[in-house]
Amino acid sequence: MKAGLRRVGELVKPRIALAAAASALAVFIPASPGTAWRGAPLGLGVFLLACGAGALNQLLERRLDGLMERTQGRPLPSGRLAPDQALAAALALLGAGLPLIILAAGAAGGLLAAAAVFWYDGVYTGLKRVTAFAVVPGALVGAVPPVLGWLAAGRPWQDPRLLALCFFFTLWQVPHFWLLLPGQAADLRRAGFPSLGDALGERSLARLCAVWMCTAAGAALLLPVFGALGSAGALLPLCAAAGWLTWKAATLLRGAHAPWRAAFAQLNAFVLLVMVLLSVDPYL
Repeated sequence: MKAGLRRVGELVKPRIALAAAASALAVFIPASPGTAWRGAPLGLGVFLLACGAGALNQLLERRLDGLMERTQGRPLPSGRLAPDQALAAALALLGAGLPLIILAAGAAGGLLAAAAVFWYDGVYTGLKRVTAFAVVPGALVGAVPPVLGWLAAGRPWQDPRLLALCFFFTLWQVPHFWLLLPGQAADLRRAGFPSLGDALGERSLARLCAVWMCTAAGAALLLPVFGALGSAGALLPLCAAAGWLTWKAATLLRGAHAPWRAAFAQLNAFVLLVMVLLSVDPYL
């Protein structure tokens, strides 16, 4: 039983699913202050749906995963899980998550969530084999959980604050993906994926990632401009963190070997801080 649960846990990419649920709640909580407990169905629904999408992604890419050292040990390429079992788990998770999202965010939220799964597994997964820039359209999926949080709070689509939130949660995912490329270069070549590192060279990739990290910092600073974050207690640490991330992005441009893993961790820490500040802003 424990072994089976462990295999399913490896299949569903739980850390990515948790990040998706957290971004939905980071928008829901300030948009619906005082009723954070009502976000439980939304958070659980987004988590389960993201788990199902991740499982479906591994099912679709199982042959390519088997060619890469980084992913050879996953349940499907290693033979520890059969494809029909993975499909059943993916469908069960999607089937459990979607009704919870509809309950929290309505029919429009359910349609948007279903469209996000299609975009991730039906478009982005295939696009990765065609172009090294697949993550740019693929990152649009990152805007969906915040929209679901907004809709679950009963807020209107046309609110400019939602636009700023979607822009930030979409944009930061691009450098997040590209910062991992140098460590995965050999695997990507083995599997035949086009790699931006190979196309541009490591120095140019470092410059590109630095620009996108700075742009992510700038996108975060648009949140108070559009009114998505307003208290001084949140604004001051946001500005300080944006300046810190910009400074850290500059380290990618120094020396022969860019600090890829450090920059990756710094970007993730910045995004986590932004989500925390969004959540606590109404109470500061």
